[in-house]
Amino acid sequence: MAMDDEVVFFQLNGLILSLYPRAALARDAGVVDAGGGFAGITLAHNVSNEAEVDAVLSEAERAGGRVVKPASRAEWGGYSGYFADPDSHLWEVAHNPGFPIDAQGNTRLG
Repeated sequence: MAMDDEVVFFQLNGLILSLYPRAALARDAGVVDAGGGFAGITLAHNVSNEAEVDAVLSEAERAGGRVVKPASRAEWGGYSGYFADPDSHLWEVAHNPGFPIDAQGNTRLG
């Protein structure tokens, strides 16, 4: 388990569960945390580099998703963007240099 001021991370057999305050998550995703439009949860897909972030967001858009926050440098030192899938679930696509990805695609807390 790793923590900072707002988020806690749990290592789960190659996956990471992150708990983040709802209002902060909405702000990070660039959505409004009011009404029924934001469920208070996002899924994240970590990739190995910044170019992959852009590629995954483009692929999601071609498949019917809607980019809600274009990829940009993040205050935590990585690069990420968000899209809503056709069912309006939010996904973050991120390259986090602190979470290396191994050859099997598993993410580890750095």
